[in-house]
Amino acid sequence: MKRNFDILMSLIMLITLSPILLLVSLLIRNKLGTPVLFKQTRPGLNGSPFLIYKFRSMTDDRDEKGDLLPDHKRFTSFSRFLRRSSLDELPELFNVLKGDMSLVGPRPLLMQYLGRYNTKQARRHEVKPGITGWAQVNGRNAISWKDKFNLDVWYVDNQSFWLDLKILCLTIIQVYKREGVNQEGHVTTKEFMGNNDHE
Repeated sequence: MKRNFDILMSLIMLITLSPILLLVSLLIRNKLGTPVLFKQTRPGLNGSPFLIYKFRSMTDDRDEKGDLLPDHKRFTSFSRFLRRSSLDELPELFNVLKGDMSLVGPRPLLMQYLGRYNTKQARRHEVKPGITGWAQVNGRNAISWKDKFNLDVWYVDNQSFWLDLKILCLTIIQVYKREGVNQEGHVTTKEFMGNNDHE
């Protein structure tokens, strides 16, 4: 049921939102440059790698040596709008359609985090990653990594079709309120460096 729902809803959303996808693509090309899409390898179900698609939200500005400037110097007011509105996440609907992701599940993080999780935290990969999830509607990036992973594992143990519907409804409210987009003092999210807890 979950996979059928993912396919149906992602198709409906891609068709319905196609004018917005086109408009955002043109604005990104004009304000941030090309390529319009940001692609990165992320861990999926059981940690298997897949290529995630997002709209780019930072410029490619570089220093005199040709190295990319720090995130906060490549983050513009338009970048902030994309993140706060979650428009940068829309291309992940293609990942859902392909089967790499689900509409609801723990957010796909970075490949280098795989070796930093303790046993409990690693259980977040027992389900497909999602565009939104239980942690996203309970604080998003404003909560600690520990709390975020606890919420992810809670979802793994309690997932159901009705819980997914609840999370999707709460996500709409969360996007409207635009809360918890960034961790305090960071334009994106502070890197997870691991812990010594091996429960």
